[in-house]
Amino acid sequence: MNRAREAGLDLVEVDSNGNPPVCRILDYGKFKYEQAKKEREGRKHQRATMVHEVRMRPRTGQHDIELKVRTAERLLAEGDKVKLSVMFRGREMSHPEVGHDVLQRALQKLTDVAGVEKPPGMEGRFLSVILTPTVKKPVAAAKAPGASDGGAPGDQPEDGPDGGSSNGDQPEGAPDGDQAAPAAGEAPTEPASTTDAVMPEPATTGSTNES
Repeated sequence: MNRAREAGLDLVEVDSNGNPPVCRILDYGKFKYEQAKKEREGRKHQRATMVHEVRMRPRTGQHDIELKVRTAERLLAEGDKVKLSVMFRGREMSHPEVGHDVLQRALQKLTDVAGVEKPPGMEGRFLSVILTPTVKKPVAAAKAPGASDGGAPGDQPEDGPDGGSSNGDQPEGAPDGDQAAPAAGEAPTEPASTTDAVMPEPATTGSTNES
């Protein structure tokens, strides 16, 4: 206690069940603030589990039961609990076995994805059971390293050793095979014209020599 007073801090009992009890000298206000901050951070990463109710009737047909089962499967896949209920009206309460049969048919289709948290029981006019998911939500597959959105690596042409493409195509602007390239130091020769050259005719004079 004297050391705590000298330091201006608090003497806090950490473990009262220890022999002897464990105490720490600290700032109690700061300690409580850090504890509350840790609890808030932990609650941020927790997802509140919801309970969704899926209702049926004793006269619900097989096709409608399958629709209700698919709805329950979707909710269970999202990580929520499902409450399956059969609602009775009027004289239907005198034949609860019909509602039990409808509920059991639905439960048989959900045995692979759900577990029974609360067994079937009557709650007023409702026969209900609470299911909890047993299969975790699948995680999306990670993208393979090195893969790109531009297509497969083999789709892009590769440059050959002479700068052209390796698929045998001739690069644009290259001379044709029939035309030989000029030798070093020689001026390129123009191709001969295919049309015959027209020679000009000599001009005639208008006067003649008189004898």
